[in-house]
Amino acid sequence: MLHFSDRKESRKVILNPARNDENPVVSLAFKLEAGRFGQLTYLRMYQGCLRKGDYIWNTRTGKKTKVSRLVRMHSDEMEDVTEAFAGDICALFGIECASGDTFVNQPNLHLSMESIFVPEPVISMSLKPAHPKDLDNFSKAINRFTREDPTFRVYYDADNKETIAQGMGELHLEIYAQRMGREYGCQCVMGKPKVSFRETLLQPVEFDYLHKKQSGGSGQYGRIIGILENLPPEDYTKVEFSDETSGTNVPKPFIPAIKKGYMQALEKGALSGHKLSGLKLRLQDGDHHIVDSNEISFIMATHGAIKQCYEYGAWGLIEPVMTVEVTAPVEYQGAVMGQINRRGGIITGQESSEGYFSLYAEVPLNDMFGYATELRSATQGKGEFTMEYCRYALCKPAVQEQLIRQYQESLGQGTASSSKKKQRS
Repeated sequence: MLHFSDRKESRKVILNPARNDENPVVSLAFKLEAGRFGQLTYLRMYQGCLRKGDYIWNTRTGKKTKVSRLVRMHSDEMEDVTEAFAGDICALFGIECASGDTFVNQPNLHLSMESIFVPEPVISMSLKPAHPKDLDNFSKAINRFTREDPTFRVYYDADNKETIAQGMGELHLEIYAQRMGREYGCQCVMGKPKVSFRETLLQPVEFDYLHKKQSGGSGQYGRIIGILENLPPEDYTKVEFSDETSGTNVPKPFIPAIKKGYMQALEKGALSGHKLSGLKLRLQDGDHHIVDSNEISFIMATHGAIKQCYEYGAWGLIEPVMTVEVTAPVEYQGAVMGQINRRGGIITGQESSEGYFSLYAEVPLNDMFGYATELRSATQGKGEFTMEYCRYALCKPAVQEQLIRQYQESLGQGTASSSKKKQRS
């Protein structure tokens, strides 16, 4: 199945798997590998025939590339071939692309394979090279790994001046750090793992905020009125914006500025400093000034409206919950169930066969750190587990209080309040 796209519409079409060259080439780059001769790109042929010397186009970037060498892989051995038909897996050299890119042999063929589901990262760690001289190799490794794996993401945190790596688990990030040292000679220093908590609203709250600033010349004036709503638990990772205004109180050219201010305000919450999600802003009315109103006025008005919602609304923290599957010998079943219960997990099922049992549970990611070591020691090294992202759910009150207190202390509020108490006593 294929996703056909142009400027006006999108629709699905079915591919023809016939092993001939009557249909245009459609192939998918599903794996990237750094070899002795540069980047090796694995292609899965879904339609048509690809021959050595042909030209192919990347439908995402529009870049044209010549197929100078076409190989078929047998373990770590290469076999040069002259053509590949639908159903074959072949490999190419010297192609700049990312995992999931679609290649065709006609420049005007607007086809794109349906993308795989890429979940949001659930854990983050600071990552830096142990020696400053390895910074170039560190950058090369990051660039390569982020192209190979869409679930591995890296960004620079300007506030803390750190490079933050995000992934699907503690082991996921540790493996990439080890590969940097092994493949690029760049030993890395990893910080403490941080769970991707989010702040969300517990019940709808109305807002009416006026941003007004006058400083000699033309000033700033923007007013927005509406409701900030909480989305249902299954949409905790989403944010929505709805323009419900009518008339000219809020001119339509300023609506994108309000949406931009809304997205900016979601980057950092006032409760614990984490991002906001699971929200829907319904813009219902507002006001403007014929001279003083501009884009920045409504951006600042939106920032103020979110702060106003923090003041009058009820807020909470949500955390990622993981689906955990533990497999171990039956004699350790009681010990494993006790471990899961102590970590706040909810057991959803279990089954056993041939002396081993499998336990299925939902456990908050924040409570899963160090579980691999604990499981090995409790089962004499015979137990193993897998973990997969499930959903976001509200944190326990104790966890919320701890995160809020840590954030206030980082801002200097907690230490100041405690010192005042000591002075009073």
